[in-house]
Amino acid sequence: MKALILSAKRFVCDEDGVTAIEYGLLAALVGVAIITAAALLGTKIGGLFTAIANKLGGVSVP
Repeated sequence: MKALILSAKRFVCDEDGVTAIEYGLLAALVGVAIITAAALLGTKIGGLFTAIANKLGGVSVP
C-alpha cells in the first residue's frame, strides 16, 4: 500500500508532461501569430504593388 501511495505522490509531483504541454501551446500560439502577421502583411504589400502598377499606367512586366 505504501508503494502505491508513494507512486501516486511521485506522479502528482512530476511536471515533465506539463512542461511539454506548455511548450507545445506556446509553439502553436507563435505559429498562429506568424500566420496572422503574414496574411495581413501580404494583403498590404499586394495593395501597394497594385497602386504602384496603376500609377505606372498598366505597364506589363514580361
